[in-house]
Amino acid sequence: MPTVLNIGPYRFIFFSSDKGEPVHIHVVRDRQIAKFWLEPIKLEKNRGFKDHELNKIIAMIKEHKETILEEWHDYFGT
Repeated sequence: MPTVLNIGPYRFIFFSSDKGEPVHIHVVRDRQIAKFWLEPIKLEKNRGFKDHELNKIIAMIKEHKETILEEWHDYFGT
């Protein structure tokens, strides 16, 4: 489970089993986790984050989208 970014209390990660899915990122803080598609950026699943935090996370994903995409393609060889 590679960590792509750490921003404040948030970890942006992939799971090795994610290879067959469209490009996405999981965001973890404490016991909360959310999954976001990247093209286009859209919330897929949320367990525990409040709306205001999700908006903040989406802004971070937009800011770092190119890095996340590069890491995805490097990790999964696509």
